[in-house]
Formats: sequence, C-alpha cells, structure tokens
Amino acid sequence: MNNDRSIGIDAGGTLIKIAYMSDGKPAFHSFPSTRITDAAAWVQQYDPAAPLCMTGGKAAMLQSMLPDRESRMIVEFDATYAGVKYLLRDVAGAPDAFVLTNCGTGTSIHYVDADKHYRIGGSGVGGGTLMGLSLLLTGVGEYGAIVREAQKGNRERVDLKVSHIYEGTTPPIPGDLTASNFGNVRQADSAEREKADLLAAVMGLVGETVSTASVLAAGQCGVSGIVYIGSSFVGNELLRDVVTGYTRLRGAEALYLQHGEYSGALGARLSI
Repeated sequence: MNNDRSIGIDAGGTLIKIAYMSDGKPAFHSFPSTRITDAAAWVQQYDPAAPLCMTGGKAAMLQSMLPDRESRMIVEFDATYAGVKYLLRDVAGAPDAFVLTNCGTGTSIHYVDADKHYRIGGSGVGGGTLMGLSLLLTGVGEYGAIVREAQKGNRERVDLKVSHIYEGTTPPIPGDLTASNFGNVRQADSAEREKADLLAAVMGLVGETVSTASVLAAGQCGVSGIVYIGSSFVGNELLRDVVTGYTRLRGAEALYLQHGEYSGALGARLSI
C-alpha cells in the first residue's frame, strides 16, 4: 500500500469506518453512523486535500457533507473483496477459495477465489439484530455492555437444547446443540433468568444463524474455509466461540481477520 494521504471510507448502517495511513502504516478509525457529521469533520481535519474513495449505504450522505471534496465511489462488495484479499496476504495457510461472511448490521455471504467473487446471499440477522433484540429484551443497548453481560449468562435457562428433549436417553445428534432458540422460556421460572442469560441467548441466536447459513453456502460452493469479518466480532469472544463451534461441528473451518471489519474501507482506499 502506498504511503500517501488517501482515505478509504465504508459508511455503513451502524459504523462509519475509515482506512488511512499513519507513520507509513495502515491505520483505522470509526464513528457510529449516528455521528456522521463527526466523521466528516475528521476527514476534513486529517487532510482537506486528501483523495477520497467511499462505499457503503451512507456514502452519498457523507459525501454531501463534504461538498468541496472530490471523491469517487466503489461498489461495497468490490471494496470488501479487495480489502479481504489484502489482509489475507499476511495470514499463513490462508485458503485460495473460501466463503466470505460479513456480519455487520446484517449478514452478507460471498464466494471468493483467486480470480472472482460473487454474492451468494445473506440474512437480516446480524449485529443489528444483536443490538435491537438485546435492547428490547433487557433494556441494554450499548454494544460493550451487551458483550460483557452476555459472557456471564447461561443460555440453558433460555434455549432448548437437544439434551433437554432427550432427557434420560442418548440423543441421535450432539446433546448440546440448540433445538430451539428461546424454546426453554417458561413463565414459571422467569424470576430465575437474569439479563445476562437473555443476552447470551441473543448472542447464540445470531451466531448460530450466521454460521449455519455460512456452512451451507460453503457446502454449495465446494469449499471448507469460511472467513468471518464484520464489526459484530470486534471484542466479542462469545460470538466468535458460538460461530467457530457451529462452523467446525458442520465440517468447515472459521478464520477471523485482524481489522477485518475495515475491509470495505481498506478496499476503497486501495482503489485510489
């Protein structure tokens, strides 16, 4: 990557992600999308003349806040592909062909190989689901608080496991699999459930949905590697554990990229 002042921006539904250079190395910064005016001010302060390339659903809105700046646009999927390929250069044993799952506000699933990439599909279940359901069920809506509290929770007070159904006998599939998300909720024991239990169950619902869809896509494409990126995984070991466990259970392998959530911004910058 050239040591210049160009800036790549991925203006998404939850975060405005920025890729730039600092002391000759790639650097990253983000703002909540609700603070898009702060993001515009940061771009101006960084360098009023720096070349810009933007992608993402709020890119046009951000561009309108920088009327005197010349900038170009790039398709979000193309930017993410370029950023992921760049980040994979430093990963030993990285697969040549894989499924790429971007779990941001929602989830988008792609096939990638050395020569091409295309979108397979996606799901409305993602980080937005995690935030929204957590707020509705517990009143906790701040990402860091959700992650911290969910780590303390016990999903078995909320989710129905296969072992619950086959109590007293050996089930035909692993007993710790989820038979029904939120299927173990009963009015009688509502007082025993903590907020942490509900938050852990929401985390499980999102992780299992994302990983199941990804593994099915990998099987369809004839690959076993799945690269997971997205802001939903940042500092969220519980979500990673759920996704990794379900991915391996179904015969695939999960890979997480450092700074993967900035792939779109990085790819936008690389296109300049």
